[in-house]
Amino acid sequence: MNARGRMEKLEQSLGDPADPGSPLGFAAILAADERAEMFAEGERALDAYGLNAEFVPPEYGGRLTRLDDLAEIMQSVYRRDPCLGLGYGTSSFIAAVNVWTSADDEHRRTVAGLLLGNRRVASAYHELAHGNDMGRTEFEAMPGRGGLVLNGRKEVVTNIQRADALVMFARTDRRQGSRSHSQILVEKEGLAEGGLRYLPRFPSVGMRGVQLGGVEFRDCLIPGDSVLGTAGHGLEVAMRSFQITRTLLPAMMVGILDTGLRTAVGHALSRRLYGGVAADLPEVRSTLVGAFADLLACDCFGLVCARALHLLPRQTSVLAAAAKYAMSGVMSEAMHRLSIVLGAQSYLREGENGIFQKLMRDLLPVGFGHAARAACQMTILPQLPMLARRSWSTADPAPAGLFRQDADLPPVPFAQLSVTAGGQDSLSAGLAGVLEATSAGADRDERRVRDLAGRFLAELRELTETCADLPPGERTFAAGSDAYDLASRYTAVLMAAACLETWRHNRDDPFLGNPAWLIAALGRHAGRLDGRTPELPEDVEKTLYAELLDRHEKGVSFGLSSRRFAGGSR
Repeated sequence: MNARGRMEKLEQSLGDPADPGSPLGFAAILAADERAEMFAEGERALDAYGLNAEFVPPEYGGRLTRLDDLAEIMQSVYRRDPCLGLGYGTSSFIAAVNVWTSADDEHRRTVAGLLLGNRRVASAYHELAHGNDMGRTEFEAMPGRGGLVLNGRKEVVTNIQRADALVMFARTDRRQGSRSHSQILVEKEGLAEGGLRYLPRFPSVGMRGVQLGGVEFRDCLIPGDSVLGTAGHGLEVAMRSFQITRTLLPAMMVGILDTGLRTAVGHALSRRLYGGVAADLPEVRSTLVGAFADLLACDCFGLVCARALHLLPRQTSVLAAAAKYAMSGVMSEAMHRLSIVLGAQSYLREGENGIFQKLMRDLLPVGFGHAARAACQMTILPQLPMLARRSWSTADPAPAGLFRQDADLPPVPFAQLSVTAGGQDSLSAGLAGVLEATSAGADRDERRVRDLAGRFLAELRELTETCADLPPGERTFAAGSDAYDLASRYTAVLMAAACLETWRHNRDDPFLGNPAWLIAALGRHAGRLDGRTPELPEDVEKTLYAELLDRHEKGVSFGLSSRRFAGGSR
């Protein structure tokens, strides 16, 4: 079955989440959230579907062929219950990516067997004392007694007790340096009694059903061949693997904004106000259309960066960090604005709008979970000078397949992912291409597109001048706020380029080829860059509002693919 067929199958197996009588619907999800429990019925449904097979490459019996398809499949889970998305699926995916990136065939088959058997694998990296500073990790896996001896703690780990195996980041050499850490695979079965103890769950505002616990090992012996890949290369493997997970997690979480927007639209159409409905108010309409445009921009950027992992694997250290940084900010801002439309209804924990408050809480980790937004800026910042000198004025444009949903993609090239982009950026090169492809004397919408492309191209040229000679002291974590702002501005340029190129390469598509969505998405994006609240042209807002209502009525996704969801009229 192809990916579109699997998306339809998953949607139908999970059913209409707005159905109050459904055992898999929002009412049941909210009840589980009130108990701070994982949604058991949802987990059973995902077991029956075999969701874990989506995380396993086909050579090991799974269905992981395209990362953009995986993002869309997981949007179907996240749009219902982000706890289910993270606690059932994504936590295992994060761990497994490290195995596909670095491990030998035996370790890969072990992890594939666990996942295909509906078991869980957890990624145990975090230590509260060090946060994102992985180079200071204290947890040890030192040689001794014929194997490796584990000592230390890991904290705030998803599924730490429920997982059958752990991918752990550990110090394997007490000497300082970049080769002092490795990744190890710890299978719980067979561990000596008393070798580990679980720490209490950490209470959280969002993701209440997800088990966020800790573990402590004391002189626990594991086999000596538990190291994944080459000993001492753990940090490098993590940096390469993060490129996949930093890209995919925000792309999956677009499903949260989809339901948030769907809830706000339903409320605005039914809420009686001043002799009409709330949706009749211009401010409310503008807010709904703005959130729709933001969702489209995020979906576009996430899927383009997912395809880049296939087509431009040596450039994705920058793209992945940019996707995580930009998308998390835009989606959080959009949900906040939608909460204003809902008013007091955005706080209710039950009823037809009760899911909104849970989604708003559960979206928060997209900005800091796994890797904080500041860590994403820090990934980009030291690469800016080389990008400015080597790419921004001279790079060849990205391949057309990066922007088309129907393009063929090669298998995920895990081994080709690089720790840095080496000064290469093909995506932003497309800004000049859009200018060349549009005419100053064309119709009004095309002139608007041209003006927006010119705005972001001018931003890139200004960044080129500023970043080419960025002082060494402004490329480190101790850089000033102006330097960090350069990284933020660059992410805005990359998102704009993704949207512009997607429009340019899909002129044959009835929706994507219509410049209205692009003008709205980039108009809002340019407004943020300029520090102002953007106002969309009246005709553009009218076109997008009609599209929004049509999709809401038909039960169609608000993303680029406008695929059919379970629920809505037919």
